Amino acid sequence: MRRLERLRLALEQENIPALLVTGPANRLYLSGFTGESGYLLVTRSGRWLLTDGRFVEQAREEAPAFEIVRVGRDPWKALGEAVARAGVDEVYVEEEHLTVAAYRRLKEAVGAWPRRVVLKRARGVVEKLRLTKEGAEIEVLRQAISIADRAFDHILPYLRPGVRERDIALELEYFMRREGAGGAAFPTIVASGPRSALPHGVAGERRLAPGDLVVLDFGAVCGGYHSDLTRTVALGPVTPEQRRVYDKVRTAQSLALEGLRAGVPGREVDARARSYLEEAGFKENFSHGLGHGVGLEVHEGPSLSPGAEEPLEAGMVVTVEPGVYIAGWGGVRIEDVALVAPEGCRVLSQATREFLVL
Repeated sequence: MRRLERLRLALEQENIPALLVTGPANRLYLSGFTGESGYLLVTRSGRWLLTDGRFVEQAREEAPAFEIVRVGRDPWKALGEAVARAGVDEVYVEEEHLTVAAYRRLKEAVGAWPRRVVLKRARGVVEKLRLTKEGAEIEVLRQAISIADRAFDHILPYLRPGVRERDIALELEYFMRREGAGGAAFPTIVASGPRSALPHGVAGERRLAPGDLVVLDFGAVCGGYHSDLTRTVALGPVTPEQRRVYDKVRTAQSLALEGLRAGVPGREVDARARSYLEEAGFKENFSHGLGHGVGLEVHEGPSLSPGAEEPLEAGMVVTVEPGVYIAGWGGVRIEDVALVAPEGCRVLSQATREFLVL
């Protein structure tokens, strides 16, 4: 209910009489409904969850704060009837989550609704509420993070010459499922040797070889919340340059974590890591933002990047993941999840950041 109260306050402040929520993460955040199909209609005095017959009983159980509306073959007709009961003349839609095709069908249906309504577009209304995490959310995030930490320890004996990247990814995902995860947070990245220079090198057929750097980027989902962990390890023998690059990335992350606190814009945290890596000679080799929010989506606000102007707030949960990628040579990335606090941050990931040579 507290989330609905915060939403209604936001609707009042932005002069939005009714919001149609179609984003799955936003729907889950506001209602608790975990079904794969449904819409929320929220006004300043009413709330409806529209879903089809497969999920009606589930919706009644998971979303008791909402009036459940069963939709048939034409969900937009059912929505129109709900709008008529709400007595509103304007309905705002989430432009980030409603496809062009769905918007067209909705617009066509409006003319047949029992009440004349104007459709308008809203952006980021619920996402702004999700930026800071409540205590219960942080605890679920800790569970997802803990599973990923344990998965890293588990996978180390599997990292040896001759093993395929995809088999390592499968073992990681199987272990996380066995430990209680609802699934993998995203397609698991296992990138070895020259492929470790690919920031999003999803696991392929390559077999690990002596002297490889191996980037592992994976996460677990618990209760709808995601973890995100990256570690880079090496198969011996290692070169002095591999150690040097790893040390530079680890120092860059430490500098960023030292500057991560409430009131600081995301771009300033990014700059602490980026400027250090530039001074070390890697200006062209850090090709992405320093980090992103994580929660009901693995990539959500806020951003830690050169363009992030908004000050961070206590309760935000973000990744801190500097990397260096050198085509034809390999790459190093270290990523942890941290909770922003007034006095600094608390790193929630516990997997070792030491340079492991296997």
